[in-house]
Amino acid sequence: MGDISLRMMTRELCHELFQNWENDPDICMDMALFKPYQYDEAAVNRYFDAKQGPSRVLLAVMKDNAPIGEVQLKRIDRERGECTLSIHMQNDAYKGRGYGTCAERLALEYAFEVLDMAAVNADVIAKNTRSQHVLEKVGFRFLKEENGFKYYRCER
Repeated sequence: MGDISLRMMTRELCHELFQNWENDPDICMDMALFKPYQYDEAAVNRYFDAKQGPSRVLLAVMKDNAPIGEVQLKRIDRERGECTLSIHMQNDAYKGRGYGTCAERLALEYAFEVLDMAAVNADVIAKNTRSQHVLEKVGFRFLKEENGFKYYRCER
Protein backbone atom coordinates (compact mmCIF):
# COMPACT_ATOMS: atom_id res chain seq x y z
CA MET A 1 0.00 0.00 0.00
CA GLY A 2 2.63 2.49 -1.07
CA ASP A 3 -0.11 5.01 -1.92
CA ILE A 4 -0.97 5.57 1.77
CA SER A 5 0.78 8.29 3.76
CA LEU A 6 0.32 10.16 7.01
CA ARG A 7 0.12 13.94 7.16
CA MET A 8 -0.31 16.30 10.10
CA MET A 9 -4.03 16.85 10.45
CA THR A 10 -5.15 20.38 9.67
CA ARG A 11 -8.55 21.85 10.35
CA GLU A 12 -9.27 21.71 6.61
CA LEU A 13 -8.29 18.02 6.34
CA CYS A 14 -10.39 17.26 9.42
CA HIS A 15 -13.46 18.79 7.77
CA GLU A 16 -12.77 16.93 4.52
CA LEU A 17 -12.43 13.66 6.45
CA PHE A 18 -15.66 14.08 8.41
CA GLN A 19 -17.78 15.20 5.45
CA ASN A 20 -17.79 11.55 4.29
CA TRP A 21 -17.57 9.92 7.73
CA GLU A 22 -19.66 6.92 8.76
CA ASN A 23 -19.86 5.67 12.34
CA ASP A 24 -18.79 2.04 12.71
CA PRO A 25 -20.98 -0.22 14.85
CA ASP A 26 -17.92 -2.41 15.57
CA ILE A 27 -16.47 0.34 17.75
CA CYS A 28 -19.66 0.99 19.70
CA MET A 29 -19.83 -0.92 22.98
CA ASP A 30 -23.49 -0.16 23.62
CA MET A 31 -25.51 -0.49 20.41
CA ALA A 32 -28.44 1.26 22.10
CA LEU A 33 -26.29 4.42 21.88
CA PHE A 34 -25.23 3.91 18.23
CA LYS A 35 -26.29 6.66 15.83
CA PRO A 36 -25.44 7.31 12.20
CA TYR A 37 -23.00 10.20 11.82
CA GLN A 38 -24.18 13.54 10.49
CA TYR A 39 -21.59 16.15 9.51
CA ASP A 40 -21.70 19.28 11.67
CA GLU A 41 -19.15 22.01 10.97
CA ALA A 42 -19.15 23.39 14.52
CA ALA A 43 -18.80 19.88 16.01
CA VAL A 44 -15.82 19.12 13.75
CA ASN A 45 -14.19 22.39 14.81
CA ARG A 46 -14.70 21.47 18.48
CA TYR A 47 -13.31 17.98 17.83
CA PHE A 48 -10.22 19.32 16.06
CA ASP A 49 -9.57 21.91 18.79
CA ALA A 50 -9.94 19.27 21.53
CA LYS A 51 -7.28 17.08 19.89
CA GLN A 52 -4.54 19.72 20.03
CA GLY A 53 -1.87 19.71 22.74
CA PRO A 54 1.55 18.43 23.74
CA SER A 55 0.35 14.94 24.73
CA ARG A 56 -1.25 14.13 21.36
CA VAL A 57 -0.38 14.04 17.66
CA LEU A 58 -3.29 13.94 15.21
CA LEU A 59 -2.46 12.62 11.74
CA ALA A 60 -4.56 12.22 8.60
CA VAL A 61 -4.37 8.93 6.70
CA MET A 62 -4.02 10.07 3.10
CA LYS A 63 -4.79 8.27 -0.17
CA ASP A 64 -4.71 10.04 -3.54
CA ASN A 65 -4.23 13.36 -1.72
CA ALA A 66 -7.47 12.96 0.26
CA PRO A 67 -8.00 12.00 3.92
CA ILE A 68 -9.48 8.52 4.39
CA GLY A 69 -8.87 8.10 8.12
CA GLU A 70 -7.14 9.45 11.18
CA VAL A 71 -4.40 8.22 13.45
CA GLN A 72 -3.85 9.61 16.91
CA LEU A 73 -0.78 9.09 19.01
CA LYS A 74 -2.16 10.15 22.38
CA ARG A 75 -1.25 10.07 26.05
CA ILE A 76 2.32 10.80 24.95
CA ASP A 77 4.56 10.38 27.98
CA ARG A 78 8.03 11.54 26.98
CA GLU A 79 9.58 10.55 30.33
CA ARG A 80 8.44 6.94 30.01
CA GLY A 81 8.78 6.92 26.23
CA GLU A 82 5.23 5.63 25.69
CA CYS A 83 2.10 6.66 23.87
CA THR A 84 -1.20 5.11 22.80
CA LEU A 85 -2.27 4.52 19.19
CA SER A 86 -5.79 5.13 17.96
CA ILE A 87 -6.92 4.71 14.35
CA HIS A 88 -10.26 5.18 12.62
CA MET A 89 -10.98 4.83 8.93
CA GLN A 90 -13.52 7.12 7.29
CA ASN A 91 -16.01 4.52 6.10
CA ASP A 92 -16.36 0.94 4.83
CA ALA A 93 -14.90 1.88 1.42
CA TYR A 94 -11.48 2.02 3.12
CA LYS A 95 -11.74 -0.97 5.44
CA GLY A 96 -10.48 -4.45 4.66
CA ARG A 97 -8.15 -3.22 1.89
CA GLY A 98 -4.90 -2.92 3.83
CA TYR A 99 -5.02 0.85 4.22
CA GLY A 100 -5.36 0.68 8.01
CA THR A 101 -2.51 -1.84 8.24
CA CYS A 102 -0.27 0.47 6.23
CA ALA A 103 -1.32 3.47 8.31
CA GLU A 104 -0.59 1.63 11.56
CA ARG A 105 2.88 0.67 10.31
CA LEU A 106 3.55 4.30 9.38
CA ALA A 107 2.23 5.45 12.77
CA LEU A 108 4.57 3.05 14.59
CA GLU A 109 7.48 4.33 12.52
CA TYR A 110 6.50 7.90 13.41
CA ALA A 111 6.16 7.07 17.11
CA PHE A 112 9.52 5.28 17.28
CA GLU A 113 11.59 7.43 14.91
CA VAL A 114 10.11 10.94 15.21
CA LEU A 115 8.70 10.93 18.75
CA ASP A 116 11.45 8.59 20.03
CA MET A 117 8.98 6.38 21.89
CA ALA A 118 10.14 3.05 23.33
CA ALA A 119 6.65 1.53 23.28
CA VAL A 120 3.24 2.14 21.76
CA ASN A 121 0.08 0.89 23.49
CA ALA A 122 -3.35 0.27 22.00
CA ASP A 123 -6.74 -0.73 23.27
CA VAL A 124 -9.66 -2.02 21.27
CA ILE A 125 -13.26 -2.93 22.02
CA ALA A 126 -13.34 -6.71 22.46
CA LYS A 127 -15.90 -7.23 19.68
CA ASN A 128 -13.74 -5.39 17.12
CA THR A 129 -11.85 -8.45 15.87
CA ARG A 130 -10.79 -6.71 12.63
CA SER A 131 -8.82 -4.11 14.58
CA GLN A 132 -7.30 -6.79 16.84
CA HIS A 133 -6.10 -8.69 13.77
CA VAL A 134 -4.43 -5.58 12.33
CA LEU A 135 -2.72 -4.75 15.63
CA GLU A 136 -1.26 -8.24 15.83
CA LYS A 137 -0.25 -8.17 12.15
CA VAL A 138 1.81 -4.99 12.60
CA GLY A 139 3.62 -6.26 15.70
CA PHE A 140 1.47 -5.54 18.75
CA ARG A 141 1.25 -8.26 21.37
CA PHE A 142 -1.87 -8.93 23.38
CA LEU A 143 -1.58 -8.05 27.09
CA LYS A 144 -4.99 -8.52 28.69
CA GLU A 145 -8.75 -8.23 28.36
CA GLU A 146 -10.63 -6.13 30.87
CA ASN A 147 -14.03 -4.41 31.03
CA GLY A 148 -14.87 -5.09 27.39
CA PHE A 149 -11.50 -3.96 26.01
CA LYS A 150 -8.40 -5.79 24.82
CA TYR A 151 -5.03 -4.17 25.49
CA TYR A 152 -1.94 -4.43 23.29
CA ARG A 153 1.65 -3.19 23.26
CA CYS A 154 4.36 -2.82 20.64
CA GLU A 155 7.94 -2.16 21.71
CA ARG A 156 10.72 -0.77 19.58
